[in-house]
Amino acid sequence: MLNLEGLRANLGELWIPDIYISDVRSMRTRRMAMAIPERENSPDILHTLLGVELKVGKLRIACPDLSTARYLMVFARIGCRDIAVPYDITKISKIADDLETAWQRLNLILEGASVRTRNKAIRLVRDEIASAGSGDAAPEFKQTTKQRGRC
Repeated sequence: MLNLEGLRANLGELWIPDIYISDVRSMRTRRMAMAIPERENSPDILHTLLGVELKVGKLRIACPDLSTARYLMVFARIGCRDIAVPYDITKISKIADDLETAWQRLNLILEGASVRTRNKAIRLVRDEIASAGSGDAAPEFKQTTKQRGRC
C-alpha cells in the first residue's frame, strides 16, 4: 500500500500543488472555472477549424493556444474546477511542461496502487490546489500613472 504522506516526499519538487503555488499563484493570474466532475478525468486536446479546444467528457473549453490547453489539461485530469491561469502567456508553456512532467511522475508512482489509494492521492492534490485558491476573475491593473508635465 502506498503511503500518502510519503507520496509528497517521493515527488519532491514535482509535487503539483507546490508547482502551482510557487510558479502560478506568485504571478498575475486570472481565474478559470471549468464545469467538470471533481474526480480523475480523461481530457483530450482537439485541433478544430476555430482553434484549440480541451474536451472533458461532453464539455469543450476553447483555448487561445496549445500551451494553455496543455496547462488546463493537467488540472482537468485531476478534477480541479477553479484554477488560476497565468496572465502572461509566455510563461504558460514552461509551467505546462513542469506540470505534465509532475503528472506523469505521479501517474507512474500510483500505477500499482489500488483504486481507493489512487483516488485518495488525486483528491489530496486537488484539495491542496483548491486551498491555494484560484485568484480573481481578472488580474489587477494599477490605475495610477505618472505623467510628465509638458514643457
